[in-house]
Amino acid sequence: MAILFATLAAACYGLSDFVGGVLSRRASPWSVAVAGQFGSVIFTSLVALAMPGDPTAGDFAWAGLAGVGGGTGTAFLYRGLGSGRMSVVAPISAVTAALVPVIAGLAGGERPALLAWIGIAVGLPGIWLVSSEPSDSTGAEGSASSNSGVVDGLLAGLGFGLMFATIGQVPDESGMWPLALAQGSSVLSALGLALIIRADWVPRSRVGWLALIAGPIGGMGALLFLLAAQRGYLSISGVIASLYPAATILLAATLLRERIHAIQGLGLALCAAAVSLVALG
Repeated sequence: MAILFATLAAACYGLSDFVGGVLSRRASPWSVAVAGQFGSVIFTSLVALAMPGDPTAGDFAWAGLAGVGGGTGTAFLYRGLGSGRMSVVAPISAVTAALVPVIAGLAGGERPALLAWIGIAVGLPGIWLVSSEPSDSTGAEGSASSNSGVVDGLLAGLGFGLMFATIGQVPDESGMWPLALAQGSSVLSALGLALIIRADWVPRSRVGWLALIAGPIGGMGALLFLLAAQRGYLSISGVIASLYPAATILLAATLLRERIHAIQGLGLALCAAAVSLVALG
């Protein structure tokens, strides 16, 4: 069940990113991010009303930290995609996000089986390849853009990895209020960074407000990841959930007729192999 939940979480994250990416072409990415996360708060709060549980102060502390990680990761990812190169930012952020919960899980005493380890080893390059895009940028300007993309990609990945690692510390009996708090903290974190860099975060059109649709999808992804981490190894759930770029690529190819490059096709195959190996392990 943990593997199933983590795989479904990756699908939801990928769908949410696809919807947000499409809307960001017609509205400010920051307004799309803030509106989408606000929609996630509404969704997870409704879920929490149905599944209140018995959370402790420590659970809320972990959840608040997870929200800071998620909001910060989103902020640096958007900044990187806007100022750097997607072929640099996306794979670095995705692989880093996968590595953090692996390290946290091992530090917490997790010891996956050999096949699961092979799956993790296969999944990491798969995430990198499926997130990559061919680039023709050269010269000093391209190098500067790459350097900026590396920094933003690392910071985004650390933020998302922190979110995975900390929300995974919330036990099953705590219910869903910590998850709702995490989503609220994520909104405040992203909003604070938008204000600091003076980004246009206010939805000023119907397109911007349509991002509310992406919120419940992302919220469902967070819910499914929490269920996965509660029922299995955090190290494995984190890697599988980080396969979300595969879902985004497949949706873009199916609905927008975007071309899947050979390197991305190889990445998709490795991602599929990773899930199979982890499941067998």
